[in-house]
Amino acid sequence: MTQTPEDLVRISKLLSQRGICSRREADEFIERGWIYVDGKRITELGARAHPSAEITLDKHATLEQSRQVTILLNKPVGYVSGQAEHGYSPAIDLIRAENHWAEDPQTRFSPGMLKNLAPAGRLDIDSTGLLVLTQEGRIAKKLIGDDSAVEKEYLVRVEGEIYPGGLQMLNHGLILDDQPLKPAKVSWQNEDQLRFVLREGKKRQIRRMCNLVELHVVGLKRVRIGQIKLGPLPVGQWRFLGEHEVF
Repeated sequence: MTQTPEDLVRISKLLSQRGICSRREADEFIERGWIYVDGKRITELGARAHPSAEITLDKHATLEQSRQVTILLNKPVGYVSGQAEHGYSPAIDLIRAENHWAEDPQTRFSPGMLKNLAPAGRLDIDSTGLLVLTQEGRIAKKLIGDDSAVEKEYLVRVEGEIYPGGLQMLNHGLILDDQPLKPAKVSWQNEDQLRFVLREGKKRQIRRMCNLVELHVVGLKRVRIGQIKLGPLPVGQWRFLGEHEVF
């Protein structure tokens, strides 16, 4: 069957869809000649292939991926997740040797690890807890991609009197930004603390959800992303994602 240009897809997109690497990584690998399509080396950015094509990575690309790091930070209040804004420091400023958790079994650290290290998701400036920073496009895509289904768990201290039926609405039925929210898992931990488990992450979502049921958030801490728990990691300190840990 003859292939037409309409049948072809950018190779970087195919690699991303298959979970092999991010589009940015794919472009870098293509520039270095580390991508093969049906056995042929590809060096042209923007090159396309049929969706059924066999795409493989050169051993150098595989080695490069294995060297990339993912870091888990217990973010304190007062730091923004991404770029510095309004005079507040970015969380990446905390990734220094002196803040490396002493109990982390992985001890390697060098300033070069900060290159291309970016947050995979966000925590508001007035929230604390688990923040993931990674160089790996595959992890970022898994955690924050449009089709991500990875759970994020939060402990939320609140004030106010929830209106009748409010807990049920927090679990399913609220609308934000003119769109229905995905079903959540929300339950009382004690008289002033809720546990939220979400599979999406709209801006200030939990605070806005609580406002809709007449509750005011006074403390928010993320304690889990997927299978990775914050655990005993102290506030303001970080550790590497372990070799056998997966989200």
